[in-house]
Amino acid sequence: MFDRKTILLDLYARLYKAFGPRHWWPGDSRFEIAVGAILTQNTAWRNVTRAITNLKAKNLLSPYALHHVPVQDLSTVIKPAGYYNIKAQRLKHFIRFLFEESDGDLNELLGEDLDSLRERLLSVNGIGPETADSILLYAGNKPTFVVDAYTRRILFRHNLIPEEGPYDELQSFFMDCLEPDPNMFNEFHALLVYLGHTYCLRKEPKCAECPAKGWNEE
Repeated sequence: MFDRKTILLDLYARLYKAFGPRHWWPGDSRFEIAVGAILTQNTAWRNVTRAITNLKAKNLLSPYALHHVPVQDLSTVIKPAGYYNIKAQRLKHFIRFLFEESDGDLNELLGEDLDSLRERLLSVNGIGPETADSILLYAGNKPTFVVDAYTRRILFRHNLIPEEGPYDELQSFFMDCLEPDPNMFNEFHALLVYLGHTYCLRKEPKCAECPAKGWNEE
């Protein structure tokens, strides 16, 4: 039986040594990070960057502006992010929630208790666990671990999890044995994303040169 904490900390140390700090999530404000978490669903970050640039150019990157812009106009502005009609609706749902909960003040909203706020975020149409946790960790600096396709792929390929499994189960794989440190969770997730993006590719992974090669077999 492996010691989960030991192997996870070993993986973190290996990746940090190989890649250094990732300075993730990019954004000039907490609100920009939250918007980016919604826009990045099912698309590459470069597309999100283009959509956010458009929002800034149109002076729409604020709760008040997004609250009042017609959804059709918003769809056009965020078109580079893909699924733009769906994402425009999801942004509007989030903004409506933000105004209902804290009169549009994201700082006030993120000052609330993690568990209660996470549950309420998950009730917003279009916000699933990964998006909610991204907002809470990266915008709110709260100790919740973000699970994505890269994380799942890496752990599955190292025989630590089944190929399919509930999000909360995989999240617990980290949170049950690591200290609830938002800075560490932030860096660890960012390192996993970078590993998945550069070595643990979906097709033709670069296993021979991967920093995680043989990591949990020692």
